Amino acid sequence: MSGIVHGGNLAAARARYGEPAGGWLDLSTGINPRGYPVPPIPADAWLRLPEDDGLEAQAAAHYGVNDARAVLAVAGSQAAIRTLPALLPRGRIGIAQIGYSEYAPAFARAGHTVVPLPEDAFFSDLPDNVRHLVVVNPNNPTARLLPAQTLRDWHARLLARGGTLIVDEAFIEAFDDGPTLAPLAGAPGLVVLRSIGKFYGLAGARIGFTLAASELVDALRDALGHWTVNGPARAVVRAALADAPWQSATRARLQAAGGRLHALLDRHGLRNTATPLFAWAPTAHAPALHAQLARVGIWTRLFDTPVTGLRFGLPADEPGWQRLDDALASLSLSA
Repeated sequence: MSGIVHGGNLAAARARYGEPAGGWLDLSTGINPRGYPVPPIPADAWLRLPEDDGLEAQAAAHYGVNDARAVLAVAGSQAAIRTLPALLPRGRIGIAQIGYSEYAPAFARAGHTVVPLPEDAFFSDLPDNVRHLVVVNPNNPTARLLPAQTLRDWHARLLARGGTLIVDEAFIEAFDDGPTLAPLAGAPGLVVLRSIGKFYGLAGARIGFTLAASELVDALRDALGHWTVNGPARAVVRAALADAPWQSATRARLQAAGGRLHALLDRHGLRNTATPLFAWAPTAHAPALHAQLARVGIWTRLFDTPVTGLRFGLPADEPGWQRLDDALASLSLSA
């Protein structure tokens, strides 16, 4: 587990390349760089242990879930990813070869047999040799986005096998009409994970939601124990989920920014697939480009197996956009 690498690891960038004169431009995550403006936190959130404050019911309404018993606030998707494998019947689980790297070791540690799936597998039929399946939608880092109907069909077929479909929708809130399965939450054999860290830019709050059948939610709650999400984080997320004008304006801004990032990379010879929060540029030259950008203070996320490529997050402001544009213009994209 200790070998798993995530974006946002500026300490590693500084250790290898030092501190650039202009500071680091961190594009290594898919987090909204202009996150939700945190309001003043009520004093009671600090003074009292977290209790039922209506957050799960509010999240259920926000995600279109009919029954709040199907929703559990957790300390980021990470808490669910580490705990859920022990609560599911052991079996063969399909997980993308290139994707969020926490799933495979978590399921392997719980005794499941991990079946690595190449990207092409997600554009064909459901594999016959798996009982469970993890789909990150859109996928991180490849930006692959599957339609809801495909996922509904796979869910029905996995359920018939006594299995479970886990859909990680960490990045989907940035889409206007993303193919979410959240409204189906509560159905057996389906788990949907939603993140607050990405779209809302509140990764440091460590909070997200698990949407699942109430029996599985109860088992997860028991496994995690009391007070898994701190009171201040709960207070901030209640405000964020209620702020529909901010959500609408942010969604429009991120979609425009994602299109801009796609065009900028393409203009500099980096063919890519983009979401509103990040772009994926597969290229054999990714290691060299990653190092060249780091030397001028731009930190990207390098993937070097099983496919080599770079993931670019969004610059936070116009100087950041210009800095990225200038750096790409000065680099040798074939080196």
